[in-house]
Amino acid sequence: MSVDIYSQAKQACEELCNVAKLKEGSIVVVGCSSSEVAGGTIGKNSNLEVAEQVFKGIYEMLSEKKIYLAAQCCEHLNRAVIVERDAVPYAEIVNVVPQPKAGGSFATTAYKTFKNPVALEEIKADAGLDIGGTLIGMHLKKVAVPLRLSLDHIGNAILLAARTRPKFIGGCRAVYDENM
Repeated sequence: MSVDIYSQAKQACEELCNVAKLKEGSIVVVGCSSSEVAGGTIGKNSNLEVAEQVFKGIYEMLSEKKIYLAAQCCEHLNRAVIVERDAVPYAEIVNVVPQPKAGGSFATTAYKTFKNPVALEEIKADAGLDIGGTLIGMHLKKVAVPLRLSLDHIGNAILLAARTRPKFIGGCRAVYDENM
């Protein structure tokens, strides 16, 4: 099962990057219920092995594209995010080290894998993957657009994806850049 989960995570991340037209330096927020991926109920059976496979697929893809990953913690840490310090050099960091039962296995894996991890209470990401109904919306920029990927699950967890775009302002006389 873990090889399949790795492949599904990598494929979903690659599609997200392509469909959302993410560029180097973008930030992707990922919330992942390893319990749901493994076929359980969110928050009940945090699973490091499953989280590591999902993380590996996503992190490899984003690293190739020089895009930053923000790993969302569970509600026990108020959905804080773990991110590389380089992605957010001026952000106000908070002090917490996620654990499988307090932060979640995905965020724990991110904290252990990143070169210089920091925790933030919030971030405004350019796109995101919600694996298992983890409610990543609070960490996306204001105008989020749902995306339909070819995959709708990773393992047993439902997969939702979104990108963001700048707000359209100015009314009927305004001209917009449709490439944004």
